[in-house]
Amino acid sequence: MENTPAKADPIKSLKTQFDQTEELFIFLIHLVTAIAKYAETDSRNRSARNITTHADLNVNVKLAGNQTLWQIVENENYIKAIEKFKPRIGDDNELVRKLYNELTETQEYKAYTAEEGRNPASEKAIMSFIFNDFVLPDENVDLLLEEQFTNWSDDAAMQQQLVNAFIQKPQSYKPDVFLGDEKWKFARDLFVTVTDKKEHLLEYIVPKLKNWEADRIAILDMLILRMGIAELLYFETIPPKVTINEYIDIGKEYSTAQSGQFINGILDNVRKELVENNKLHKTDFKPARR
Repeated sequence: MENTPAKADPIKSLKTQFDQTEELFIFLIHLVTAIAKYAETDSRNRSARNITTHADLNVNVKLAGNQTLWQIVENENYIKAIEKFKPRIGDDNELVRKLYNELTETQEYKAYTAEEGRNPASEKAIMSFIFNDFVLPDENVDLLLEEQFTNWSDDAAMQQQLVNAFIQKPQSYKPDVFLGDEKWKFARDLFVTVTDKKEHLLEYIVPKLKNWEADRIAILDMLILRMGIAELLYFETIPPKVTINEYIDIGKEYSTAQSGQFINGILDNVRKELVENNKLHKTDFKPARR
């Protein structure tokens, strides 16, 4: 008898997806800090040459002492995340060296290193410049991220916002930014509800399809509709209009060009029907214990 592979635990898989989002964030921050810290590596490497020039012996290392940089790398939660995820970018990485060398040729870098003292605004500005103008647009970085993180293309815009926010407030990073107890409970409960109550949720969807056959509708659209109706029925703290708008946006972003309008029509019709029949009384769904 052949051994069949064990079925993956969907809840565990869901948790893994959240972890990957945090891991991607840490990788991006680590890459930014590695570029900034490379000033010291560059100085050390150039001074160790057999034949040195005046420039080799006078590398400006101001960037390596950037106050924002050190607020980031000394953040206890960030240190723990580095130990947890172990991003694979070394101090003498070729990509880091390339980006650093390109950075030193820019007017922004030259203005930063020429400025006397340390202006907090300038410290943050140069770190933001490294991330937004060197890390994100670089084709090699993009290729690396696509190879290492399956969620990069989906999470890129969100990650850009998160990293820029962290640079502005380096002490703001905490693990629950990505998955605190409340967020995990919501994600898990929504997943279990949509799975366990599938047939019940479809009872609201199918009558609203009119000329559409359920098996011909995009799978993702059907899943989005099930999620939206689950929120309408069972998630007490989320206003119906917020639910509908959120899933319209998700449909536009991840499904077809017509999905936003289609999802809006179905969810709004279900909401109206629930209101008319005095059935929009959200109750907690108690899923089977897993």
